[in-house]
Amino acid sequence: MIDSSAIAKALSGIAAHTATASEELCSADGALGDGDLGITVSKGFAEAAGAELPNDVGIALLTVAKAFQRVSSSSYGTLLATGFMAAAKLEKGKTGIAPEDIPGLVAAARDAMMARGKGNLGDKSVLDSLDAVAEALRDTPRGDMIDTAITAAAESIERFRDQPSKLGRARMFGEKSVGLADPGQLAFLRILEGLNGT
Repeated sequence: MIDSSAIAKALSGIAAHTATASEELCSADGALGDGDLGITVSKGFAEAAGAELPNDVGIALLTVAKAFQRVSSSSYGTLLATGFMAAAKLEKGKTGIAPEDIPGLVAAARDAMMARGKGNLGDKSVLDSLDAVAEALRDTPRGDMIDTAITAAAESIERFRDQPSKLGRARMFGEKSVGLADPGQLAFLRILEGLNGT
């Protein structure tokens, strides 16, 4: 079971990794957006990593969502908060997350983020990465989950790289977005990479 202490450790790892990747993410976002994605992600996870998490893992995930709401008014920060809230609802009242529940939590986050951001699968966005990870994690042993998720997220970036962006600010760049990694997908990959060692 993944308890609140494990979530706290994961948040620390993600905060450290996304801080290192902040400049890269801002640069990628600058090509298709307003260039603040690295700051949004790193500040959000730094805030979450500094929060005291209760034993109830649902409330712990809600605490993470609220951390993003406090420090980020960007659309990506809002979407991440939405995803954490969706997972929090499913886990409320529990003291641990069962590994076999993780694909369903990722899928719930995907669906909630899709509804909030009015996006669709195939738009070349973080939604596509969440979908790929949710599918890849089904029937994956716990010990292989992080590597499997990272591989699925990386492959999703490449699958959509040569397609135009159809969601968010990036959609305004049309054909100019072809050949570029979607910043939101790249940020999600860096988030997952932060789980290594947890």
